[in-house]
Amino acid sequence: MLTIKRNRAIAFLEAETEGRIFSVYFQKMDGTMRNMVCRRGVTRHLRGGELPYDARSRLLLTVFDVSKHEYRNVNLASVVSFKVSGETFVVSD
Repeated sequence: MLTIKRNRAIAFLEAETEGRIFSVYFQKMDGTMRNMVCRRGVTRHLRGGELPYDARSRLLLTVFDVSKHEYRNVNLASVVSFKVSGETFVVSD
C-alpha cells in the first residue's frame, strides 16, 4: 500500500488508467461512500453527443462502471484510495 498526494493521484488516474480496469473508493456528491470497479476508454456504449459541462474543470473523471455497464463520473476531489494492477494507493492531501 502506497500513499500518494492528491494532485499526483489525479494525474496518475488521468494518464495511467486509459483502457485498464481499476477500482476506486471515493465519496459521491451526495456524501455517501462508493467503491467502484471501472475502466477508462470504453466507447462501445456511447450514443453520441457530448457532456454539457467540462468534467475536467469540475474534477470529474468519466469512467465505465463494469458491474452496472453504465458510464459514471468519479469525483477526483474526494478519492480516498484506488487500486491499479494489484497496487493499492491511499490518497492524502
